[in-house]
Amino acid sequence: MNNEKLIKKVDAAVCDQGYKRGYAAPVDVLLQIGVLSKEKYKEWQFGHVDYLERVCNANLSKLSLILHEIRVYARKKQLKPSVSDYKQWGKKNKKIPLRFSKYGNPEIEKQYSTHYVDKKRIEQLKEKKQKEADVSDIQDKDE
Repeated sequence: MNNEKLIKKVDAAVCDQGYKRGYAAPVDVLLQIGVLSKEKYKEWQFGHVDYLERVCNANLSKLSLILHEIRVYARKKQLKPSVSDYKQWGKKNKKIPLRFSKYGNPEIEKQYSTHYVDKKRIEQLKEKKQKEADVSDIQDKDE
């Protein structure tokens, strides 16, 4: 896939996630555009893979472009960056951090773990959920 098509897919994925959830996460963008499979993602989450980039089906140049475009799109749409912690699943009482890159460079790790939040959309989604809950309560009382 050429860079122009890749950028369009990344922008569409960030837009889609922002609309549905109010935020976009790089890992979810990788999943949505087909660079990362759900199976490989789960393997990484459970610690069976030492770093996420190992199981992505794109080279480091493409992954770097994807991360860059996510940041560019987020800046353009005034999304708020929020760094998240990614911890290994399946380890009771152990919070083992997950690694995204081979060498664990802090800047690259931060790029992968930064979610981009659309505060206005979050508020809309909260209002919608509250209205649905209110309607549900009314229906329950009528029955």
